[in-house]
Amino acid sequence: MSVDFVSVACRRLELRRIAGAAGRPVLLFLHEGLGSASLWRDFPDTVAAATACPAVVWSRYGYGQSDVLAEKRAVDYMHREALEALPALRAALGLDDVVLIGHSDGASIALIHAGAARWPVRGLVLEAPHVFVEDLTVASIAEIGRNYPTGGLGPRLGRHHADPDRTFHGWNDIWLEPAFRDWNIEAYLAAIRCPVLAIQGEADEYGTMAQLEAIARQVSGPVETLALPGVRHSPHRDAPGAVRDAIVRFVASLAQVQVGA
Repeated sequence: MSVDFVSVACRRLELRRIAGAAGRPVLLFLHEGLGSASLWRDFPDTVAAATACPAVVWSRYGYGQSDVLAEKRAVDYMHREALEALPALRAALGLDDVVLIGHSDGASIALIHAGAARWPVRGLVLEAPHVFVEDLTVASIAEIGRNYPTGGLGPRLGRHHADPDRTFHGWNDIWLEPAFRDWNIEAYLAAIRCPVLAIQGEADEYGTMAQLEAIARQVSGPVETLALPGVRHSPHRDAPGAVRDAIVRFVASLAQVQVGA
């Protein structure tokens, strides 16, 4: 897997491109809150091959081998990614026709980006999205924070992130701030008119089906939901075949979608 770097808004971002057929939409993979380009492993490659679409997999600022986080994250950090960083990346790479495939934080960023209705999006694939904060989410994040100093997560993250401690605390600490309990992106949903595929593991330790229900109820465009029994917070790792096949069918259905901002 060949990794490159791109300079976007004065930040160096780790990026990997996957080739595909000409004229196909580009699949943009947005990782989770502790994810990176490498933590997707070969899932983007299998999806790109099955859809014949080119793909871009990258590590956001503070993740992977991208520039290390230099400041404490603010409550609106996902808004900044969706409304500033992602548009800048798309402009730098010349990406007009895209399908956003987001996991957890990445799914929320994809929703905000599409809901802003400023940039064209052909479709959204959302794995374990968050549109509001649940008690379960906070409890699980608090538990992983308590276990971090003595558990094995730090060394595992170190295989994928330039500074695993900063990456971990940049995510963990802001989610546990009292002000973050009011974080909510439902106001963006009604403006989303592109098709949506929303996927949730029924055993997700970080969120419930209430997230998908809110999306299905409020998004203006067509929404397909997929609930996976026994699957936890990372459906593409727990049930890769089912998730890949659902994405392939969904992307095929987007051929006639008129893309516009």
